[in-house]
Amino acid sequence: MGLRHAGVWVDPLDTPADPVRDGAEPRLRVMACLERDGDYLILETEVPLSRPHLASQAPHFPGIGRLERHAHDLTGLIWTDQPDGRRWTRHQAWPEDRFPLRADFPVSGEDTGRAPADAEYPFAPIQGSGVHEIPVGPVHAGIIEPGHFRFQAMGEEVLRLEERLGYVHRGVEKLAVGRDPSGLARLAGRVSGDSTVAHAWAACQAMERATGCEAPPRALALRALLAERERIANHLGDIGAICNDVGFAFAHVQCARLREQWQRRSRELFGHRLLMDVVIPGGVAQDLSVGGFHDLRLDHAALRQAIDPIFDIVEDLPSLDDRLLTTGILSEADARELGCTGYVGKASGLAFDVRRDSPYPPYDRLRVEVPVQTEGDVAARVRVRLGEVRGSLWMLDRLLDDLPTGEIRTPLPSPEAGALGLGLIDGWRGEILSFVRFDDTGRIARYFPRDPSWFTWPALERLILGNIVPDFPVCNKSVNGSYAGHDL
Repeated sequence: MGLRHAGVWVDPLDTPADPVRDGAEPRLRVMACLERDGDYLILETEVPLSRPHLASQAPHFPGIGRLERHAHDLTGLIWTDQPDGRRWTRHQAWPEDRFPLRADFPVSGEDTGRAPADAEYPFAPIQGSGVHEIPVGPVHAGIIEPGHFRFQAMGEEVLRLEERLGYVHRGVEKLAVGRDPSGLARLAGRVSGDSTVAHAWAACQAMERATGCEAPPRALALRALLAERERIANHLGDIGAICNDVGFAFAHVQCARLREQWQRRSRELFGHRLLMDVVIPGGVAQDLSVGGFHDLRLDHAALRQAIDPIFDIVEDLPSLDDRLLTTGILSEADARELGCTGYVGKASGLAFDVRRDSPYPPYDRLRVEVPVQTEGDVAARVRVRLGEVRGSLWMLDRLLDDLPTGEIRTPLPSPEAGALGLGLIDGWRGEILSFVRFDDTGRIARYFPRDPSWFTWPALERLILGNIVPDFPVCNKSVNGSYAGHDL
């Protein structure tokens, strides 16, 4: 049917405040989201807590395998016929028969003493003469988040890569329970620090849809302005880092300089370099002054002038082409099978962009140019990023051209008991999904944020095959999955 699986999550209904039918036992509500041509379909079923079994969808949609394993570790749902039954999120931090999203598990956790080392994770080996194993991480040489990569290689050629993530699991979904809407927005902005605007917007959009709230037009335009600033800052950083990984430090220095200037302006105008806590339920916390309006006009023109010669070099430098062309190819079939969105999907021929294909205000009145490449290699992922920076600069000027006047926030109405909301926002990495359910007191009963990295991390395992081990850093940076956004 051509449907793309956009996520699966479990909502435990096992507390007195949850809508458990009279005489019915506690249960698990299982929800899945499918997308086709910008239309979304939510599937829902329930299983009793005493018999928490449901058929796995991973055999048909491989990209959601880790989401199912994550759901099992946190709720106890048993996926029958799951291709991979190994624990994923738990990391020995709690017993196998304890599930943190259940009502009987305290937010503060349980004191089980020192957690044993997660040294026995059964990585799948490749047997054969000449095959050797290379462990990398979880602690890395750079100042980055932790993740373990286990290579099976013949000489320098990678035969298999298996990731082990979850080291920065913070219990985000559990921490959300009992929060008020403002508290959830603050938490959502910290799911992945480089996507604070997108995650906070997705959570606020979900709460606003659940309560029937319409944010003012000026607030929506400012949210888009913030989101495009976030997109530009991160793409500039990654373009420079990709070039640096293959020895072209000039681009790294220049992009870092431009990114730093961009983020300093964000702090000056909106109070935070990463734009945290600016998006709030019902609108935004910070307006744009007249002086700030003019500063942004000048900044956009200055950045456009500065990137033109730098991007020209990046697009047409033989030494870069030698390292980036045909390196780390992700085929369109693999990208589609895994459900990749954002620059990873676009570089492999998948043109989906929530802003264009399922537009939400104010993108429903903007032209969203989607740069698409078909080669699927590191060079293609760089070209998509270059195109998105240029496109975002164009949109920022259009947002300023038609910036509405009026209020920047409106009160969030009191939700009905059990009100549900789904937020769908295009972050700089791709499609972000946010599910929210309110309890009968107007507080959060369930929050699930699905970062695009859930689908792009498995893509890294595929695109590295047949490449040499020394090309892993640049392949990894070209994907740049969020550890925190995935580990939750």
